[in-house]
Amino acid sequence: MTEQPARPLYHERQRLELCAAHALNNILQRHAFGKEEMDSLCRRLSPDTFVNPHRSLLGTGNYDVNVLMAALLTEGLTAVWWDKRRSLERLALSRVEGFIMNIPSNVNLGPLSLPLRRQHWVAIRAVDGIYYNLDSKLKAPKGIGGEAELWTFLTEHLLQSSCQLLLVVQRDVEADGSWLTSA
Repeated sequence: MTEQPARPLYHERQRLELCAAHALNNILQRHAFGKEEMDSLCRRLSPDTFVNPHRSLLGTGNYDVNVLMAALLTEGLTAVWWDKRRSLERLALSRVEGFIMNIPSNVNLGPLSLPLRRQHWVAIRAVDGIYYNLDSKLKAPKGIGGEAELWTFLTEHLLQSSCQLLLVVQRDVEADGSWLTSA
């Protein structure tokens, strides 16, 4: 898909193990979270620990879902875990701000691809009615298409056993459950 949105897309590229921060910023379409903000959230989540369980021991990122969810709350948003047993067609897309997937991804060291796979946070959101894959490992955002193409894209990823999908919604949408259509 080559169609471009009317306004430019904000897209952060992968740096260190900061994919959670990049996914958040790509969903928000602005820079809101850097390493410092994410590390601060980690400290708030586990204030009395010497080794913080919510990030890499090396201090390079690799933040867990708790940090991602705490970050969304500071923006008036929340994450709803998607139960893969449900049909994606039950989603009320107009009530969903975007999606964050946790998927297996190859580990690269510069131009070399290592024979290792780790989990990676990826943002998907609509801009001007078109859904985009805003994966920080991509050189540029990749158009997915409309609703039908989004279903196909998400379904293909959810078939991987280690893929998880989070819906990013306003807090009131999560509270009243309006992100899900009635059966």
